[in-house]
Amino acid sequence: MTQTGDRLFHGFLSFQARGVLTFPSELRRRLCAETPGAQVEVTEREDGVFEIRPVLPHPADQHWFWTERWQAMEREADADIAAGRVSTFGSAQEFLADLDA
Repeated sequence: MTQTGDRLFHGFLSFQARGVLTFPSELRRRLCAETPGAQVEVTEREDGVFEIRPVLPHPADQHWFWTERWQAMEREADADIAAGRVSTFGSAQEFLADLDA
């Protein structure tokens, strides 16, 4: 891999059996393509350039929210809300006082 100018990746990929291309692991991580079934969009331009873009079910900067750990915490919070295990406060000061208690 080389990092040149404004390009983060420049290198060569080789076709394997059945037309499979294997991207380097560092590039797969940046594309959020570590999960089997992850997709990329490929566009062939008239000038012969192929553009490859990750297709994400959610924006990349929100990837943390969709991790299994975070989703488990969301389910826990939803269960607490449904069971009425919540507190409301009239002001930020009341909230902070409750945290200190």
